[in-house]
Amino acid sequence: MPRPKAEDRTILLDARAMSRALQRMAVEVLELAHGTDDLVLIGIQRRGVELADRIAKLINEQEGTNVPRGALDITLYRDDLGTVGPKPVIGETHLPGDLTDKHAVIVDDVLYTGRTVRAALDELADFGRPKRISLCVLVDRGGRELPIQADIVGKAIKTGAGDRVEVQVTELDGRDQVDVVR
Repeated sequence: MPRPKAEDRTILLDARAMSRALQRMAVEVLELAHGTDDLVLIGIQRRGVELADRIAKLINEQEGTNVPRGALDITLYRDDLGTVGPKPVIGETHLPGDLTDKHAVIVDDVLYTGRTVRAALDELADFGRPKRISLCVLVDRGGRELPIQADIVGKAIKTGAGDRVEVQVTELDGRDQVDVVR
């Protein structure tokens, strides 16, 4: 009987590379939003929230102002909710007030098919009408099923359909690292 094949794991970003990517992304968010006046960062649960918090902290250090932050749990907005299981785990959604006339920047860890972002856009529509919505992702792995693209990308790679991109953040996982698992 053949032995199961071991996973081929490659480090895409180590902690230092991830830190540099987030610093660059924070600068790009500021440039895209023309400052912080109407800026709101909204992380998608789970790791997008931690990344949005870090970007906000970097912007605060650079600009001396606290950027409002929020979190979205898109579970109930998924188009594949029926395949998730009978009791999906639902996280917290909280936004810092009405989004009308704000520049909302959605932050997520990995952009793949675009379906998570579509669900986030659907959910955001329930909280007002921002003047602009931008997308900021740590990793864009290609493979889109919907016509969605990120405005700000930490690292872009091409992966196969069977590959996984695993993002680890210190706040949840004890370390910062991004791996590609084939």
